Amino acid sequence: MANLTCKLGVLSRPDGSAMLCEDETTVLVGIYGPVEVKMQKIQIDKASVECHYRPKSGAPAVGDRLFESLIRNICEASLVASLYPRSAVLVTIQEMHNSGSLVSCAVNAACMACLNSGIDMKCMFAAVTCFLTKAEELTLTPPRNEKDIKALFVFVFDNNKGRIIASHTEGCFSQEQFEEAISLSKEESNNVFIFYKKTLLDEK
Repeated sequence: MANLTCKLGVLSRPDGSAMLCEDETTVLVGIYGPVEVKMQKIQIDKASVECHYRPKSGAPAVGDRLFESLIRNICEASLVASLYPRSAVLVTIQEMHNSGSLVSCAVNAACMACLNSGIDMKCMFAAVTCFLTKAEELTLTPPRNEKDIKALFVFVFDNNKGRIIASHTEGCFSQEQFEEAISLSKEESNNVFIFYKKTLLDEK
């Protein structure tokens, strides 16, 4: 299991915030909303969800837009957006340090920030990163050397039925390795949900 630590309410301006560390990867997330939305983005039946990612240094790259889209879609599927029509929920993500599990760390930090904000949610969500090494071994621990990674899998599960609500893969792998990575990640997601509940209880 990854070594997870989390601090809630670390920012004063957002409605909810969380700084989450997954091994040596650290991400800070703030949730604003529901807030007033620009006219061109207004939806009459539900809140619109916006996601903004800031890398540790420099400006966001093209790949970061995919990253933003992934997290926006996860939040949109998990929030009860219909309760907040004609408004917006803003998700801001600040990368602090990346040791290989940036996507799953950011997704999990976003879930904790949503829980901290008190916004209505259909479900919690947990992301797990699984690595396939060049030695054909699957591991949840990021290899020290990036060159040792043959493929990377990120799976996001809900806590209601353990369904996959999002996934992202990189590299070359077999169908068998893909299915094995899902199984390994799903088992690990249960530990993430336990961590969420423990963190929330400790905050009370």
